[in-house]
Amino acid sequence: MGGCALTTEERLAAVRHLMEQSAYDALVVPRADEYLGEYIPAHKERLRWISGFTGSAGVALVLRDRAALFVDGRYTAQVRSQVPAELFAYHHLVDDPQAQWLAANLPRGARVACDPRLHSLHWYRETADVLGAAGIELVADTDNLVDRCWRDAPPEVCMPALLLDEAFSGECSGDKRRRIAALVTARGCDAALIFAPDSVSWLLNIRGTDMPQLPVVQSFAMLEDTGELTLFVDSRRLPEGFEAHVGQGVRVLSEADASGALGAYANRRVLADSRNASAWIQLELTRLDAALVDGEDPVQLVKACKNAVELAGTRNAHCRDAVAEIRFLAWLDAEVAAGRLHDEAELSDRLLSLRQQGEQFHAVSFSTISAAGANAAMCHYNHLDAVPAHLCIDSVYLLDSGGQYTDGTTDITRTVPIGDPGPEVRRLFTLVLKGHIALARARFPHGTTGTQLDALARQFLWREGYDYDHGTGHGVGVFLSVHEGPQRISRVYNSVALRPGMIVSNEPGYYRVGAFGMRCENLQVVRECGDGIGETAMLEFETLTLVPFDTRLLDRTLMDAVEIDWLNRYHQRVSETIGPLLQGADKSWLNRATRPL
Repeated sequence: MGGCALTTEERLAAVRHLMEQSAYDALVVPRADEYLGEYIPAHKERLRWISGFTGSAGVALVLRDRAALFVDGRYTAQVRSQVPAELFAYHHLVDDPQAQWLAANLPRGARVACDPRLHSLHWYRETADVLGAAGIELVADTDNLVDRCWRDAPPEVCMPALLLDEAFSGECSGDKRRRIAALVTARGCDAALIFAPDSVSWLLNIRGTDMPQLPVVQSFAMLEDTGELTLFVDSRRLPEGFEAHVGQGVRVLSEADASGALGAYANRRVLADSRNASAWIQLELTRLDAALVDGEDPVQLVKACKNAVELAGTRNAHCRDAVAEIRFLAWLDAEVAAGRLHDEAELSDRLLSLRQQGEQFHAVSFSTISAAGANAAMCHYNHLDAVPAHLCIDSVYLLDSGGQYTDGTTDITRTVPIGDPGPEVRRLFTLVLKGHIALARARFPHGTTGTQLDALARQFLWREGYDYDHGTGHGVGVFLSVHEGPQRISRVYNSVALRPGMIVSNEPGYYRVGAFGMRCENLQVVRECGDGIGETAMLEFETLTLVPFDTRLLDRTLMDAVEIDWLNRYHQRVSETIGPLLQGADKSWLNRATRPL
């Protein structure tokens, strides 16, 4: 099966042949690797291999005679352009539960295979229960059938980690481990499974270079209630000086040794996150007589509340990032005025070249969404998945991008008019920006969750009968994942209260399939109000992103005085902060872009 590229139909046939040999009636192929993260290395893109779908979330269910692909609302348009409808039925990842679909499409006595390394324990148990009620068996098989067929998979990349200086982290690894260990003890546990690579990387003040967009070291760890830690990692990823950097109390083992090493936790209480950590590791711990205590990763909430050093670095990173973004927007306006309508790839490359000129830059924080015209209607469009489109006159261009800097992570979306996109686009853009402003201006008491704030950003769209099928805000790390938990701003219920130091995005949007798309995104950090107004202590947002919104897309008759004042004050701050860092035509462009309304 190596040596030449197989068609999607041939790949399905190869997998089905192995299914038949193993007496499996169905196979679950998630878009996941052994660490269950959003970003996965090329050689683990099993869902892309079997279906052609390139999105960041999805699940394929392959039966002997049919297949189905489940994706969320961000990808309803994209999946139809990438995945053959004659080979896969399309379903919604959230609205159409996969276990129920399997139960409805398989007979009693059927066997469904899954790789337990690629699923959470919660998913595994819930799926096994649903299938079991229908007389169907869920079989855990680490001999992954896709891997056996994918003979020409890209080679694994294994690069040494970076040792992050305390000048950027603000706290040494030993202090972090002891702080988290105290939380483990408070839960009545002897140890905790620290499964997410971003948690491990934060805890040890290291950063990975295997996947530059996600600078984490692929690894997991067991943290004792004493603060001692066993790190399971490929030793090739650990650079010289690692032992001195992390300090005493860190033992290193290979991931291949995990099964044997986990036996040390027999009859001990181990805190583990059933919803986000590997089913395989937790099933092994159970098999080895450890007592699992279900609970969230104790690192996540602490990591989300950035310290003063991390916030100072993040602000600096956003200033450098703004310089690159503004220089790009100034260049783009000049190119369009000259009649040079570049394609999406050229535009993305130009912005990258400008970011690379900034200090401390490592890589983009995610694949840049450079979307012209109708392509902007696909929320997570990637111009690399097709022939890049050119800008077209009287349309809009959506640019969602970000950078990974040693001192911070950025994420910004700007929507730019190319010519005159018309009054309907201006009306909708204004409704989106009004929602962005409403959320940015929010004041709220301690204990408020992102779910409670989500409607602020949607209210103006809702009044006109519109909506968008994605969250309004996600957490963001510091030189870590651009999509970080546990906080978020979304209609999907989230019990985590917003706390000072948490960074979240503010990104309402609107998308009309086949026509256009728009989004207004800044990053903002939660902080204490500190103005002494009223009786209740309040929180608010400080906007971190410092790039003007394009006022040419506004219908000013739809904005009230408070909204106009907010926008003018924001643009004044952008001008005063970033203006001194620019020269010549770039500075002149910024002066025009930030003129008061």
